[in-house]
Amino acid sequence: MFSKDIGIDLGTANVLIFVKGQGVVLNEPSVVAIDSETKKPLAVGHDARNMLGRTPGKVHAIRPMKDGVIADFEITEIMLNHFIRKVNGKSFLSHPRILICCPSNITPVEKNAIKEAAERTGARKVFLEEEPKVAALGAGLDIAAPSGSMVIDIGGGTTDIAILSLGGIVTSASIKIAGNTFDTDIMKYIKDKYKLLIGDQTAEEIKLKIGSVYPDSSKEKMVVRGRDLVTGLPHSVTLCSGEIEEALRESAYLIVHSAKSVLEQTPPELSADIIQNGIMVTGGGALIKGFDRLLAHELKVPIIIAESPLTCVAEGTGILLENLHLIDK
Repeated sequence: MFSKDIGIDLGTANVLIFVKGQGVVLNEPSVVAIDSETKKPLAVGHDARNMLGRTPGKVHAIRPMKDGVIADFEITEIMLNHFIRKVNGKSFLSHPRILICCPSNITPVEKNAIKEAAERTGARKVFLEEEPKVAALGAGLDIAAPSGSMVIDIGGGTTDIAILSLGGIVTSASIKIAGNTFDTDIMKYIKDKYKLLIGDQTAEEIKLKIGSVYPDSSKEKMVVRGRDLVTGLPHSVTLCSGEIEEALRESAYLIVHSAKSVLEQTPPELSADIIQNGIMVTGGGALIKGFDRLLAHELKVPIIIAESPLTCVAEGTGILLENLHLIDK
C-alpha cells in the first residue's frame, strides 16, 4: 500500500538508488567488508571502501560486482539489502517495486542472477532495463522519437555503446573496459616504469586528478606515494598527465574502436541523425579529461558530455518509474 518505487543503478564501482518522488537518495561504493571467520558483514558502502587495501587478516573488503554483473551472489544480496533498508527506513515491510539497470549484452543467466538478488531483498516486482537506454533517458535524450540517438556509457566495469530509435536499441556493444580498467592500467604503468606499487584507491585518485586520454589536453603534475619494489620501503614519485595519457591510451582506443564498430552497423538514415544530433557520453569515464576530444577526433561526430554523467542512469530509472507501463511486460 505505502510501497515506494525504487530505481537502482547497480554498478561495478557504485550503487545509486532513485526513489520515486524524492530523486537520487543514495550514492555509495559497491563494496562490502566481511569477517572471513564469521562471514558477517562489518561495513557496506563508504565505510567498507575506506577499508580497501587496509584491512587486517580476517577482514575482507569485497567488490561483489565485476564487469557489470554479479560475481558474488551472497555479498550482492547483503549489499542490496543494506542499501534498500537504508533508503526505505522503517517502512521496509512495504515491498517496493524495483527497476534495475544492467549492461546491454549480458546473458539470460546473469540477468536472472540480478533479478533474483533484488527479489530476495523483499521486492514486490523486479523490472530489468538495459543501461544505455536508461542512461540516454537520464541525459535528456528523446529516445522515443523516430530519429537516431547514440549514447556511450563509460561506467566502472563496462562501457555500453548503443544506437537508439523509437524507444528501442537498434545496435549496441558492451565491453569490459571502463573505469576499473583505467585504474589497473595506471597501477601497471607506475609499477613497470617506476618500480612502485600503489593501491586501487591511489590509482583512482591519480585518474581523477591528472588523468587524461588526449595528448596535450593538460599539463598537471601529482606526487604519488607507494611501496618501492626494489627496497620494499615507502617511496614517492612525481607523475604528469602526459604519462597517464600514455598509460590509458590502449584502453581508451579500445572504447573508440567499439564505438566505430557500432557506427559501422548503423542503418544510413540513423547515421545521418547521429551526425546531426551528436553522441551523448555518460558515466564516470566521461569525466576523464580529453575523452570528448578523443572521440570527436576519431569518430568525426559532435560529442556531448551529459550534464551529470555520474547520475544519468539513476535519473533515467526515475523517468522509467513514471512510465512503468512501457516496460511492464
